[in-house]
Amino acid sequence: MEKSWYVVHTYSGYENKVKTNLEKRVESMGMSDKIFRVLVPVEEETEIKDGKKKTKLRKVFPGYVITEMVMTDDSWYVVRNTPGVTGFVGSSGGGSKPTPLLPEEVDTILKSMGYDTPKPEVDFQIEESVKVIDGPFADFVGKIEEIDLDKEKVKVHVNMFGRETPVELDFTQIERL
Repeated sequence: MEKSWYVVHTYSGYENKVKTNLEKRVESMGMSDKIFRVLVPVEEETEIKDGKKKTKLRKVFPGYVITEMVMTDDSWYVVRNTPGVTGFVGSSGGGSKPTPLLPEEVDTILKSMGYDTPKPEVDFQIEESVKVIDGPFADFVGKIEEIDLDKEKVKVHVNMFGRETPVELDFTQIERL
Protein backbone atom coordinates (compact mmCIF):
# COMPACT_ATOMS: atom_id res chain seq x y z
CA MET A 1 0.00 0.00 0.00
CA GLU A 2 1.18 3.51 -0.68
CA LYS A 3 0.88 6.57 1.49
CA SER A 4 -1.59 9.31 0.59
CA TRP A 5 -2.99 12.44 2.16
CA TYR A 6 -6.42 12.37 3.79
CA VAL A 7 -8.62 15.10 5.25
CA VAL A 8 -9.82 14.57 8.82
CA HIS A 9 -12.84 16.48 10.14
CA THR A 10 -12.49 17.81 13.69
CA TYR A 11 -14.48 19.90 16.11
CA SER A 12 -13.97 23.54 15.12
CA GLY A 13 -11.24 25.13 17.20
CA TYR A 14 -9.74 21.76 18.17
CA GLU A 15 -7.45 21.36 15.14
CA ASN A 16 -4.19 21.83 17.06
CA LYS A 17 -5.37 19.59 19.92
CA VAL A 18 -6.30 16.87 17.43
CA LYS A 19 -2.88 17.21 15.77
CA THR A 20 -1.11 16.86 19.14
CA ASN A 21 -3.35 13.98 20.31
CA LEU A 22 -2.96 12.11 17.02
CA GLU A 23 0.83 12.49 17.06
CA LYS A 24 0.93 11.15 20.64
CA ARG A 25 -1.33 8.20 19.71
CA VAL A 26 0.81 7.37 16.67
CA GLU A 27 3.88 7.23 18.92
CA SER A 28 2.27 5.31 21.79
CA MET A 29 0.53 2.79 19.52
CA GLY A 30 3.58 2.20 17.29
CA MET A 31 1.91 3.47 14.10
CA SER A 32 4.78 5.65 12.84
CA ASP A 33 5.23 3.26 9.91
CA LYS A 34 1.62 3.90 8.79
CA ILE A 35 0.85 7.50 9.85
CA PHE A 36 3.58 9.93 8.86
CA ARG A 37 2.60 13.61 9.06
CA VAL A 38 -0.31 15.50 10.56
CA LEU A 39 -0.76 19.14 9.50
CA VAL A 40 -3.13 21.97 10.31
CA PRO A 41 -3.09 24.08 7.13
CA VAL A 42 -2.37 27.70 8.09
CA GLU A 43 -1.25 30.84 6.30
CA GLU A 44 0.19 34.12 7.54
CA GLU A 45 -2.24 37.00 7.62
CA THR A 46 -1.20 40.60 8.19
CA GLU A 47 -3.66 43.02 9.66
CA ILE A 48 -3.31 46.65 10.65
CA LYS A 49 -5.09 47.51 13.87
CA ASP A 50 -4.74 50.86 15.67
CA GLY A 51 -1.95 51.79 13.26
CA LYS A 52 0.10 48.72 14.20
CA LYS A 53 0.93 45.93 11.82
CA LYS A 54 0.28 42.46 13.25
CA THR A 55 1.00 39.13 11.62
CA LYS A 56 -0.93 36.10 12.75
CA LEU A 57 -1.53 32.58 11.52
CA ARG A 58 -4.98 31.89 10.13
CA LYS A 59 -6.35 28.40 9.63
CA VAL A 60 -6.99 27.82 5.92
CA PHE A 61 -9.56 25.06 6.57
CA PRO A 62 -11.10 25.58 10.03
CA GLY A 63 -12.33 22.29 11.43
CA TYR A 64 -10.00 20.16 9.31
CA VAL A 65 -6.59 18.52 9.65
CA ILE A 66 -4.70 16.72 6.88
CA THR A 67 -2.69 13.59 7.50
CA GLU A 68 -0.26 11.61 5.37
CA MET A 69 -0.79 7.93 5.97
CA VAL A 70 -1.09 4.43 4.58
CA MET A 71 -4.79 3.55 4.83
CA THR A 72 -5.21 0.27 6.68
CA ASP A 73 -7.83 -0.89 9.16
CA ASP A 74 -5.42 -0.16 12.04
CA SER A 75 -4.36 3.33 10.87
CA TRP A 76 -7.99 4.22 10.08
CA TYR A 77 -9.01 3.12 13.59
CA VAL A 78 -6.23 5.14 15.27
CA VAL A 79 -7.16 8.37 13.46
CA ARG A 80 -10.93 7.85 13.64
CA ASN A 81 -10.87 7.26 17.41
CA THR A 82 -8.61 10.19 18.31
CA PRO A 83 -10.39 12.61 20.67
CA GLY A 84 -11.82 15.58 18.73
CA VAL A 85 -12.03 13.72 15.40
CA THR A 86 -15.52 13.43 13.93
CA GLY A 87 -14.51 11.46 10.83
CA PHE A 88 -12.76 11.45 7.50
CA VAL A 89 -13.81 13.63 4.55
CA GLY A 90 -14.70 11.51 1.54
CA SER A 91 -16.02 8.58 3.54
CA SER A 92 -19.62 7.54 3.01
CA GLY A 93 -19.89 6.25 6.58
CA GLY A 94 -20.53 2.74 7.82
CA GLY A 95 -16.81 2.05 8.23
CA SER A 96 -15.95 2.68 4.57
CA LYS A 97 -12.47 3.96 3.75
CA PRO A 98 -12.16 7.60 2.61
CA THR A 99 -10.79 8.77 -0.71
CA PRO A 100 -7.36 10.44 -0.61
CA LEU A 101 -6.57 13.95 -1.79
CA LEU A 102 -5.23 14.31 -5.32
CA PRO A 103 -1.48 15.05 -5.56
CA GLU A 104 -2.21 18.47 -7.12
CA GLU A 105 -4.42 19.40 -4.15
CA VAL A 106 -1.71 18.36 -1.70
CA ASP A 107 0.94 20.34 -3.60
CA THR A 108 -1.23 23.45 -3.52
CA ILE A 109 -1.85 23.14 0.23
CA LEU A 110 1.80 22.42 1.07
CA LYS A 111 3.07 25.28 -1.12
CA SER A 112 0.64 27.72 0.52
CA MET A 113 2.07 26.64 3.90
CA GLY A 114 5.64 27.22 2.74
CA TYR A 115 6.61 23.59 2.24
CA ASP A 116 8.43 23.14 -1.02
CA THR A 117 8.18 19.95 -2.95
CA PRO A 118 11.64 18.48 -3.36
CA LYS A 119 13.31 19.33 -6.63
CA PRO A 120 14.56 16.40 -8.67
CA GLU A 121 18.30 15.89 -8.86
CA VAL A 122 19.57 17.05 -12.23
CA ASP A 123 22.76 15.59 -13.57
CA PHE A 124 22.49 16.91 -17.11
CA GLN A 125 25.14 19.25 -18.49
CA ILE A 126 24.96 21.98 -21.12
CA GLU A 127 26.21 20.70 -24.53
CA GLU A 128 25.44 17.12 -23.45
CA SER A 129 23.78 14.90 -26.06
CA VAL A 130 20.40 13.50 -24.99
CA LYS A 131 17.60 11.46 -26.49
CA VAL A 132 13.98 12.63 -26.27
CA ILE A 133 11.92 9.75 -24.84
CA ASP A 134 8.46 11.30 -24.57
CA GLY A 135 6.21 13.72 -26.41
CA PRO A 136 5.95 14.72 -30.05
CA PHE A 137 9.75 14.77 -30.44
CA ALA A 138 10.26 11.23 -29.09
CA ASP A 139 13.31 9.42 -30.53
CA PHE A 140 14.98 12.70 -31.61
CA VAL A 141 18.54 13.26 -30.44
CA GLY A 142 19.85 16.70 -29.57
CA LYS A 143 22.17 18.81 -27.43
CA ILE A 144 21.17 20.64 -24.26
CA GLU A 145 21.50 24.42 -24.66
CA GLU A 146 19.82 25.65 -21.45
CA ILE A 147 18.78 24.15 -18.10
CA ASP A 148 16.03 25.85 -16.05
CA LEU A 149 16.00 24.30 -12.56
CA ASP A 150 13.02 26.32 -11.32
CA LYS A 151 10.70 25.25 -14.14
CA GLU A 152 12.34 21.81 -14.38
CA LYS A 153 12.82 22.25 -18.13
CA VAL A 154 15.66 22.07 -20.63
CA LYS A 155 16.09 23.63 -24.04
CA VAL A 156 17.39 21.04 -26.47
CA HIS A 157 18.44 21.68 -30.07
CA VAL A 158 17.24 18.80 -32.24
CA ASN A 159 17.94 18.28 -35.93
CA MET A 160 14.61 18.56 -37.74
CA PHE A 161 14.36 18.75 -41.53
CA GLY A 162 18.09 19.43 -41.74
CA ARG A 163 17.95 22.38 -39.31
CA GLU A 164 18.78 22.82 -35.66
CA THR A 165 15.48 23.52 -33.89
CA PRO A 166 15.21 24.55 -30.21
CA VAL A 167 12.68 22.49 -28.23
CA GLU A 168 11.69 23.05 -24.58
CA LEU A 169 11.22 19.80 -22.68
CA ASP A 170 10.66 18.59 -19.11
CA PHE A 171 13.47 16.76 -17.31
CA THR A 172 11.36 13.61 -17.49
CA GLN A 173 11.18 13.72 -21.29
CA ILE A 174 14.89 13.21 -21.92
CA GLU A 175 17.57 10.67 -21.10
CA ARG A 176 21.32 10.43 -21.52
CA LEU A 177 22.69 8.74 -24.59
